[in-house]
Amino acid sequence: MDGLKTYTVGPSSAKQAILFIYDIFGYFDQTLQGADILAYSDKEHPYQVFMPDFFEGKPADVSWYPPDTPEKKEKMGAFFSGIAAPPKTVERVPKIVKAIENQYSAIESWGVVGYCWGGKIVSLTSQQGTPFKAAAECHPAMVDPNDAKGVTIPLLILASKDENPEDVKNFEKNLNVKCHVETYPDQVHGWMAARGDLEDPKVKSEYERGYKRLLTFFHEHL
Repeated sequence: MDGLKTYTVGPSSAKQAILFIYDIFGYFDQTLQGADILAYSDKEHPYQVFMPDFFEGKPADVSWYPPDTPEKKEKMGAFFSGIAAPPKTVERVPKIVKAIENQYSAIESWGVVGYCWGGKIVSLTSQQGTPFKAAAECHPAMVDPNDAKGVTIPLLILASKDENPEDVKNFEKNLNVKCHVETYPDQVHGWMAARGDLEDPKVKSEYERGYKRLLTFFHEHL
């Protein structure tokens, strides 16, 4: 879509669509599984889900996280100032939505969900003029309470134990829309995407609970 490889899942007859903005590690199994869950979990309410490859086959290496050495910090910094610079992606989002709509005529309304880095993109694309009716952020990165002031659509935030709780609290305080903010206090940043260790029963349980919460939210607002 718009020149990007895009993972597409869900029945083409579904009238609601979700743009799925992955984390910095790109197409991980746990992340792709999350898109499948959103698309097919509720037979009465399926979604078309689209996950563009914003990093064009060059995501961050999972070994860079956490960036606890000078070398890792350097690599992560270069990544965030290069292909993962938020303004570059924010600019592409409306074009991608339009390109998808041109190919999938059944779509009547859109939601968006972002993970880690994708959460920042969601904050910035949920402002005035957004193509989305509802938005969700899972363990968002770069949480800036100032971004919340411009959000114009209902927003769900599922935070982990690793986000700065004050930033999350102040972000919620600055929202002027219907919102629900929930923290999963024993889960790491990334548990619903690439860093989710689904071999761990507790993580798997909270991963599943998180996706159920997403579905409930989108059912309500799309």
